Amino acid sequence: MKFNFDEIIDRSHTGSVKQDKLITLYGDADLIPLWVADTDFKSPPAIIEALQKRVEHGIFGYTVPPEDYLHSIVRWLNKRHGWEVLKEHISFVPGVVKGIAFAVDVFTETGDNIIIQPPVYHPFRLVPTALERNVVNNPLILDNGQYRMDFDGLRDILSRQTCRMLILCNPHNPGGRVWSDAELRELAEICYDHGVMVISDEIHADMALSGFSHIPFASVSAKAEEISLTLMAPSKSFNIAGIVSSFSVIPNKKIREQYLNYLIPRELSQGTIFAYTATTAAYEEGEEWLNQMNDYVQGNVDFVDNYLKEHIPQIKAILPEASFLVWLDCRQLDLTQPELVNLFVKKAHLALNDGTIFGQGGEGFMRLNVGTARSVLEKALKNLKIAVNG
Repeated sequence: MKFNFDEIIDRSHTGSVKQDKLITLYGDADLIPLWVADTDFKSPPAIIEALQKRVEHGIFGYTVPPEDYLHSIVRWLNKRHGWEVLKEHISFVPGVVKGIAFAVDVFTETGDNIIIQPPVYHPFRLVPTALERNVVNNPLILDNGQYRMDFDGLRDILSRQTCRMLILCNPHNPGGRVWSDAELRELAEICYDHGVMVISDEIHADMALSGFSHIPFASVSAKAEEISLTLMAPSKSFNIAGIVSSFSVIPNKKIREQYLNYLIPRELSQGTIFAYTATTAAYEEGEEWLNQMNDYVQGNVDFVDNYLKEHIPQIKAILPEASFLVWLDCRQLDLTQPELVNLFVKKAHLALNDGTIFGQGGEGFMRLNVGTARSVLEKALKNLKIAVNG
């Protein structure tokens, strides 16, 4: 590989959530942190160099998006995902979760029903709940080692109650599914027929693993395009979450105007100098790095899967089709959830995400971040082996 993903970089005392919140969340700073969804890989040289060049200018006044910024997103979506969008469809948004919250504010009212598909990224539940909306669960079905959407369950829900919105995780977190064209089309048909808007969180889009290709929800059909608001970012792919760089893509003019009428007066559509700089560099010059990072992550996923099968068969990896997150099925350990968390934290000295934060269906699971050096993973799994097997 041209880039060194085996390098171990000390992230302590850098304001890293992953490292510096261990005591607050786990009560112990001496844990291997494999939880929050960023990676331990140094960002691509092209991004670092672009930021350094911008810093050298020395003036950081009020700014407008450089022309290359929107063009880089348009070109990237076309090249990477075969999705043809216009620059007019795109707006900076100060974070994907914030973008979801804005959409909830704009397109729903207090007491409205919003559908989610648990187990799923916990802000999908927390944000609507905090905004006094009613969260309706349509749980995914774990079938032969992979999740699938419950379309019959969705139809049943919509036959009994009015729902204004569905929040889609595409690719799915924590299950790792890359939803197929057929699945997304069926989802679009159901939601269109029942007047349900789809907010598609596609922040993991650029990290489809070997043999899989991400499909943007809005691209699968005219009906999907008509009802969708997509949120994306280079943050997960290029490890720049601290540089807020998210954006929305909204082909439907009516939806776009409503959303922008909320963002613009609040100055929420204005990015920072460094967001524009990093995004443009990532999409113009970062693809080789990204491809190699995805290959390395695939190797880490395979390593975890093989290690568990050989040494800890009571724990099974739900193999991700995208991203650096591995959903661990620990139900064969026959532990309560507090006992399971205690096993990982107190006995194995590992900080993972407790599966129950992802809602219904998360019991007996833990989420493992494999976006780190393989040597770190090897040490973590050895700790887990000793904790489980004694």
